Amino acid sequence: MRPYTLVIDHELCSGCKTCEVACKQENDPADGIKLIHISEDGPKMVDGRLDFVFHVNVCQHCDEPPCVEACAVEAITKRDDGIVIIETEECTGCQVCIDECPYNAIAFDPEKGLAQKCNLCYHRVDEGLVPACADNICPSHCIYFGDPDEIDMVIMEKRKKRKTV
Repeated sequence: MRPYTLVIDHELCSGCKTCEVACKQENDPADGIKLIHISEDGPKMVDGRLDFVFHVNVCQHCDEPPCVEACAVEAITKRDDGIVIIETEECTGCQVCIDECPYNAIAFDPEKGLAQKCNLCYHRVDEGLVPACADNICPSHCIYFGDPDEIDMVIMEKRKKRKTV
C-alpha cells in the first residue's frame, strides 16, 4: 500500500480556519485542543504592502515518527499506509510523546489524561473518504491528501500557473 500524506500549500492559505472547524466537528477533541492549528505571522510591510503569512501546523505523519519510539506502552503506531495514530485505550498519559514531536503537533487532554493528535481521520480514509480538513472545505484549495508524488506534481503545476498570471 502506498503511503498517504497531507500536504498544505502555505503560499495559498488565507488563514480562514475552516480546516480547524472541520477537524473539530469530525473528531470532537476537548475544548482548547486543536489537532490542526492555523497561526499567522503579520501583518507586516513587505515591498510597501501589508502582508500576512499563515502557517498550518498538523501532525506530519513522519516517515520515522519519534513519538512512536518514545511511547513506552506502544500506544502510538504507524500503519502500513503511513498514518500515525494514538490508541487512546493504550495511552497512559505520560506525555513523553509530546516532548518528542518535532512539530509540536501532539496535545494533552487533561480531563481524559490522554495525548491527542491528528490521525488523518483514518476512520474516513478506511471508508474511501479523505480527512475532514481536506474534503473540499478549504476555500483556497491548499490542503491535499493522497499520494505524495502526485500531490507534489499538482502543487508545482499550480505554482507555475500562478507565476504566469
